[in-house]
Amino acid sequence: MNIFGFSVNKSREINYDNNDRALYYYLIRVEPTTTLCIACGACSATCPSGINSGLNFHKIMLYVRRGENVQIAKEINKCFLCGKCQLTCPRNVNTRNVILNILSFLKVSSI
Repeated sequence: MNIFGFSVNKSREINYDNNDRALYYYLIRVEPTTTLCIACGACSATCPSGINSGLNFHKIMLYVRRGENVQIAKEINKCFLCGKCQLTCPRNVNTRNVILNILSFLKVSSI
């Protein structure tokens, strides 16, 4: 049989049942403004760390909602905790507290 250069790609399906969503439920409990994030991008537009390192708060929130803690651990350490994202957030999400709570949760669970 001739091979024409085509192959079957690995499935990109995300099975949320396999992911650990404990961080998401923890954040909702300790920082209720977490649920107000609408991923508008205002935080990322003003982030001095985002310009240089590609930090993106709403990408972190997407990972939190999905339960992808390994990805969060890779991204979260880029934050300077300067608070500019909190100043520009139209929904008044306490982003610094969200980041600090994520950091404390990840240290406790030791990913």
